[in-house]
Amino acid sequence: MRGGIYEAGADHGSSLLTIDLDAIASNYRFLAERTRPAVAAAAIKADAYGLGVGPVSQTLWAEGCRDFFVATLDEGIELRGLLPESRIAVLNGLIAGEPALFRKHSLMPALNDLGQVDDWRADCRENGAAPAVLHLDTGMSRLGLPPAERDALTQDPSRLDGIDMALIMSHLACADEPDETMSRRQRDDFAAALARLPGAPASLAASSGIFLGPDYLFDMVRPGVCLHGVNPRPGQPNPLRPVVRLQAKILQIRDVDTPQTVGYGATHRIAGPARLATLAAGYADGYLRSLSGRGTAHIGETAVPVVGRVSMDLITVDITRVPEARPGDMVDLIGPHHDVDALAKEAGTVGYEILTSLGRRYRRHYLGDGGGEVA
Repeated sequence: MRGGIYEAGADHGSSLLTIDLDAIASNYRFLAERTRPAVAAAAIKADAYGLGVGPVSQTLWAEGCRDFFVATLDEGIELRGLLPESRIAVLNGLIAGEPALFRKHSLMPALNDLGQVDDWRADCRENGAAPAVLHLDTGMSRLGLPPAERDALTQDPSRLDGIDMALIMSHLACADEPDETMSRRQRDDFAAALARLPGAPASLAASSGIFLGPDYLFDMVRPGVCLHGVNPRPGQPNPLRPVVRLQAKILQIRDVDTPQTVGYGATHRIAGPARLATLAAGYADGYLRSLSGRGTAHIGETAVPVVGRVSMDLITVDITRVPEARPGDMVDLIGPHHDVDALAKEAGTVGYEILTSLGRRYRRHYLGDGGGEVA
């Protein structure tokens, strides 16, 4: 619950991940207000995008969020233990033998094909109506009823009889791209399918789709990664508050000069006198190996480049421009001058991967309830 104490790592850890629960709460309030009268749900897959499903889900519940989306049945069962009164949908849907588990834990499966529709209907006939989410594929070719199965269902909607249809949803493929052609096509396809199906609340927009305009909002929106501070509009100012700060401790500093090299493979050669700091973070902590020779860290306001390869437990940065730095000082890997999206761009990936890769070795601090720090 908000203001609670969350134990997250030992105090002697060499790296620190700070998660601002007040920022998550603020982001949810902003999105709920922007999308009203649509209901603002929350996607908190993958341990709330790596930030801790317990504190994040309880923060969102305290802000009035009642509808949650997770990826797997295990995630749904865990969340049910945290939020016993919430509505929880499991996006990966049903696998043979699972209806009883969904019913036992009061979870809603996303029905992703006609076989799952028939399985859930059979369970409802035997055990009474229970809610589910009908997922239509409108262009992802991933999960969801493909066009042929969707057409079969619209021609015989009685296949849904006995199911408490809590939501009909689809998912946008290109919501974060400036050209909205694909998104408009999916929106129109989704609306046409809804007109041919039994009435139920509808949902299309997730994080980026929320910002495409009111025609995409329908009855429910499903923000996920943007709640956690990742920019839903790449290339434009981020309308959400940053949530994470990642810092690593300087373990050692040394003065180097030619012809010395740095790290595995000797990929970085010293061009002249330099001062290097070795930091306590590496790819085992989710600081991606692709950041080798490309990443940027900060000491205060000064940018310091990553030099050499990122190794399992360590990275090296050039601190020649920061002569006052000392062993034990903390260096920002993600922070006020270099956010999640900036690091993702350097790594050649997206903010989703950066967040969900953050390792368990970081000492975690949660800021909440007006900014009071809890560990």
